[in-house]
Amino acid sequence: MNTTLNSQAVIFETIRPARNTPPNSAPNFDSLARIYRWMELVTFGPFLARCRTAFLPNMAQARRALVIGDGDGRFTAELLGANSQIQVDTVDASPEMLAALLRRTGPNARRVSLHCADARSWKTGNAQYDLVATHFFLDCLTTDECRALAVRLRNSLSPAALWIVSEFAIPEGWFGKLVARPLVWLLYRAFGLLTGLRIRSLPDHHAALRNSGIILTQRRTRLGGLLVSEAWRPEA
Repeated sequence: MNTTLNSQAVIFETIRPARNTPPNSAPNFDSLARIYRWMELVTFGPFLARCRTAFLPNMAQARRALVIGDGDGRFTAELLGANSQIQVDTVDASPEMLAALLRRTGPNARRVSLHCADARSWKTGNAQYDLVATHFFLDCLTTDECRALAVRLRNSLSPAALWIVSEFAIPEGWFGKLVARPLVWLLYRAFGLLTGLRIRSLPDHHAALRNSGIILTQRRTRLGGLLVSEAWRPEA
């Protein structure tokens, strides 16, 4: 069905509540929409934001973007501010997060189309994208779900498209074993309690994207490798 949200058209598709539902239901981030930014600042300071915008200069030529799971919309707002020509489709299962995103984009909201849907089943239709962004979203999926998403999106990417990924990672060595792994474990437990997220370990998104014909071209790390920013492109 179609409805409006702060005068912006929103397309509502298949969404299921997070709790007391089958294992494949979408988590519910509605309750975190207004405090998400502060939670992030308290736990990781500015580092998650820096991951999201690490490749922002590379996006200057993009004209149509797909942003999945941007939460309260800080990346989308940055993208719209840096690129005055871009049109953005944004997909999120949380109406409250989409409302927060719309408020944050301000006068640029007219260049945003909101899709309130579970990204695992959302379809792009005939859209062709030269930019996809998934910031701290793939860690809400299993490896198989990442692969299915990548396969589905692969046909909607232009030949020179850029897929930007920001994620948590567990690096090799003592830091990964003693710091990163327990921290990621704690984050999954916390978000499981707060949102109904059922995933408990990081997916192998590298294998999922590679097996879908998308190749890694650039990678940057922060906090000893706990955070990564990556740029991927369709294989020629």
